[in-house]
Amino acid sequence: MYDQTRARQPSDQAPRRPEHHSTAPDALLPSDERDAVLLRLRQAINTFADTPRQSLEEAEGAFDDAVAHLVDALARRRQALHDSWQDGDPETQAEELRIALRQYREITQRLLRT
Repeated sequence: MYDQTRARQPSDQAPRRPEHHSTAPDALLPSDERDAVLLRLRQAINTFADTPRQSLEEAEGAFDDAVAHLVDALARRRQALHDSWQDGDPETQAEELRIALRQYREITQRLLRT
C-alpha cells in the first residue's frame, strides 16, 4: 500500500512514529530500589554453580529486600490515598470519593494478579 506521508519525507530522515502514551500503572517500587533487588538476584543466579548455598542465601536476601520495599511503598501509598479522602470534611465530593475507590480497586487488583 502506498503511504503518502512516508513518500513526502526526505530519504535521510527517519520516519516519524506516533507518540505512545503508556496506560500501564505506576510501578510500586522506584526504579533504583527495583534495580538493586534485581542486581542481587542476578548475582545469586550467576554464582550458583560455584557457591550454591551462598547463592540461595543471596536470593533469599533479595526476596526479603523486595518484600520490605513493597511493604513500605504500599504503606506510603495507602496513607496518601487515605489522606486524600479521610480529611473529616463532610463536604468531600462524591467524585473525589469515587476516584479514591477506583485507586483502592486498582492497587488491590494489581496485588492479586499473578
